[in-house]
This record gives sequence, C-alpha cells and structure tokens, in this order.
Amino acid sequence: MTVTVSRTKAKLVEVARQLFARMGLENTTMNDIALASKKGRRTLYTYFKSKEDIYMAVVESELELLSKTMKQVVDKKISPDRKIIEMIYTRLDAVKEVVYRNGTLRADFFRDIWLVEKERKRFDAKEIQLFKSVLAEGMKEGIFQIDDIDVTAELIHYCVKGIEVPYIRGQIGVGLTNEELDKAVVNIIFGALRRKDIINP
Repeated sequence: MTVTVSRTKAKLVEVARQLFARMGLENTTMNDIALASKKGRRTLYTYFKSKEDIYMAVVESELELLSKTMKQVVDKKISPDRKIIEMIYTRLDAVKEVVYRNGTLRADFFRDIWLVEKERKRFDAKEIQLFKSVLAEGMKEGIFQIDDIDVTAELIHYCVKGIEVPYIRGQIGVGLTNEELDKAVVNIIFGALRRKDIINP
C-alpha cells in the first residue's frame, strides 16, 4: 500500500513539474494537474492541499535529486582531491540540467526565492556535510592540510553556489580547454586548502 501511495504522489509531483515548466506556476491550476495525471481532483487533494503545496514538493524533489547526484560522487572509489573537483562539476552540471529541464519553472523558482528558502537551506546543509566528509577523508589520508574543516566546507559550498548563474550562462571558462578549466578550479579550491603539491609554500 505504501509503495502505491509513494508512486502516486511521485507521479503527481512529476506531472506538476512538467506543467509548471511548460506553463509557469501562475498559469497552472490544480485542475490542470489532476487532468494531466489522470488521477482526478480527489486524489490530488488527498496528497496536496494547494498548488503551492505541490510546488514545494516539486522544489523538494528537484533538490533531493541534486543531493543524490552529489552523494554518488562522494561514494566513488577515487582520491579525495579528485572527488572534490568532481563534486563541484557534478553540482554545477546538475543545476544547469535542472534549469534547462524546467523551462518556465526556473523563473518562478528564482522569483519566489523566499518561498523556497527553507528547502534551499536544507539542501545547502546536506551539501556542506558532503564536502566536510570528503575533506575529512583527505585530511585522514594526508592529502589536505586544513585548520577548520567546517569553515572550509562552507567556503567551498558558497564559492560554488556563487558561480552557478555564470556557469549556466556559459560565462565561465570561455576559450579554455577542459584541462585549463580543471587547473583553474584546482588552483582556486586547493589554494584555500593549502595543498602542498599544487601551491608553493
């Protein structure tokens, strides 16, 4: 029974996401979602009280997908220094994919930033924790020298968050090869980590 409930709810969220992406939040009604999902209004209102309620479920679902993608990188059997770089690129590419996939919804997301701030904060906390775990792994293996793992994880997170928009718009790394872009990322991130084999003392 629980599996059926989860599947039904997940279907409603995905149908709503597609409608929001195509028509925008304001132009989509609960009736549109019920019709497109073929579940009926009664079923829709069993799971969601309002359009804003289902919109928040869409935002949560998108951010959860980002978290899972990041966690997959953390679980890889690669060195912590390489892992940090891959986490950064994975996050930026995943955010870009979310933006392109969601069309009109992205405008609503940024316009209603205060509405989704709670979900963003939860996602941020999860991401910072993932960075901390990789930094701790690197410290243990003698790859990183860090005075404060908590602060460093937050700095990396906010640096990456700060370049989301220019990265999505293709304004970062223009004219650089992938190798050159990698090197730039390495120097910025590991400069903060004072990694001995990259930064001269």
